[in-house]
Amino acid sequence: MSEIDSIQEEEREVLSSIYDGDECFKQISPCTFQYKYGESDTLKSFLVEIKWGPRYPEELPEINMELFYNKHIIAPLKEKITNLVESEAEQFIGMSMTYSLFEFLKEKFEELIQTQPEQTVELDMNKLCISEEEPTQGIKKEKKEQLTKAQKRRQWNRLDSKGEKPRGWNWVDLVKHLSQTGSKEETNPVS
Repeated sequence: MSEIDSIQEEEREVLSSIYDGDECFKQISPCTFQYKYGESDTLKSFLVEIKWGPRYPEELPEINMELFYNKHIIAPLKEKITNLVESEAEQFIGMSMTYSLFEFLKEKFEELIQTQPEQTVELDMNKLCISEEEPTQGIKKEKKEQLTKAQKRRQWNRLDSKGEKPRGWNWVDLVKHLSQTGSKEETNPVS
């Protein structure tokens, strides 16, 4: 086990012991951690994801704010949070920093969330609305043929179990056909 792997394993254990029972903390994978700030499911809350690279802590971790939970957060705020965390992380290069970054954001949370609007931006629904009047000039509906019950039953009885006509339904009876079209000998009465 390399030195970097042992440092990462040690930090993983420390994080799990510190945040044990904290519903805001979640370990997604051995190298990915999330922390939720603010009240759950409100507009004044966000989720930060920190992902360790293969050389962490000798390199900066990846800070991700592009999560589904953060869909209500405005883009400038996401960018500001990411930049703040990255600048804070630069002073911890070479040391375990995930806990320090999560705690740094806890301290800055109130200041950061003030730029987030109270209400979500509503889309103009008039643009998305289908017009109430539909042009019916060029479109004519074809009327279906109305069948009686007896006609429907006759059609159904002509079909097999698969809804298809039976094999040979349109075959011609050869004997009958030839008897109708064959050459007729003219018989002259013998006198």
